[in-house]
Amino acid sequence: MSTLPNLRNAVRTLTADTFEEVALQVFHYQAVHAPIYRQYLSHLRIRPAQVNRLSLVPFLPIGFFKHHQVVTGNPNIQTVFESSGTTGTQTSRHLVADLGWYDEISTEIFEKSYGSLSDFHLLALLPSYLERNNSSLVYMVQQFIAKTQSPVSGFFLHNVDELLATLKKLVQQPDGRKVILWGVTFALLDLAESKNDLSFLKELPELMVMETGGMKGRRREMLREEVHAELTAAFGVKNIHSEYGMTELLSQSYSNGDGIFETSRTMRILLRDINDPFSVTDSPQRGMRYGGINVVDLGNLDSCSFIETQDLGRFVGDTSYQFEVIGRFDNSDVRGCNLLI
Repeated sequence: MSTLPNLRNAVRTLTADTFEEVALQVFHYQAVHAPIYRQYLSHLRIRPAQVNRLSLVPFLPIGFFKHHQVVTGNPNIQTVFESSGTTGTQTSRHLVADLGWYDEISTEIFEKSYGSLSDFHLLALLPSYLERNNSSLVYMVQQFIAKTQSPVSGFFLHNVDELLATLKKLVQQPDGRKVILWGVTFALLDLAESKNDLSFLKELPELMVMETGGMKGRRREMLREEVHAELTAAFGVKNIHSEYGMTELLSQSYSNGDGIFETSRTMRILLRDINDPFSVTDSPQRGMRYGGINVVDLGNLDSCSFIETQDLGRFVGDTSYQFEVIGRFDNSDVRGCNLLI
């Protein structure tokens, strides 16, 4: 039986060729040492020893994070991340045993996608998340801001004037760094539709706008194409980048445009039949191109690495390494961090 330190080292040295092998090691470890997951497998009458392919691994419905402590082993919990949810809904709680591990994984994923954080100024417009003190997104972006080592990187709650002044300063005093404006979708739309003159942003050729989804009931839900068209026009950029992540995951995926996400080294997407949650495929070559999104997150060694989300998605192209989020199941809660339909 693998041990947690051995699994952590295996994840650190993970490659695309070894992903399934390591994922199965993690499964067999969590099937024994994760009480809630072990009970779930028992109710399904699953014999873990007979699970020898990734597509045969049962995925834990994400709702378990709302009503149970989903942990593997008996870890010392450093923090609890909580989903934003909406008024009157039960929120998810992710018990995190190693913040340094989360920091390591999220930084590696971002820098592999975009380059060193020290090459950026990061301006974060995340008002709804900053109003809470237990957001995984705020924690991650806070670590990214520190790694930029930039005197102008920071959070902007409602102080749009200060944000615009900072952007103008970066236009007037360029230093070769790229600029990320990272925002929750409704806040980016509010800025785009404000009476502020944003035309000067066209003079920031290295500006990157990153939306992290979420209307939080502040605005009507919009098609992704509508949102991106409005934001590209307002901010003078060619495309809008997106982040796919959630409270229950430690890994993320990024899109550099058109809502097409690339899976990261520690994450893999599988699709399940919308009428049969136990019919799962890990490849578009096997016929199913649309379905419910199941996530393998090998960062979740201390909780559960196999999560059945309430997102609907599709594979893009001939591999499972690119995917698109196309909606949510009708009976699922509206998530604070969800990506746009």
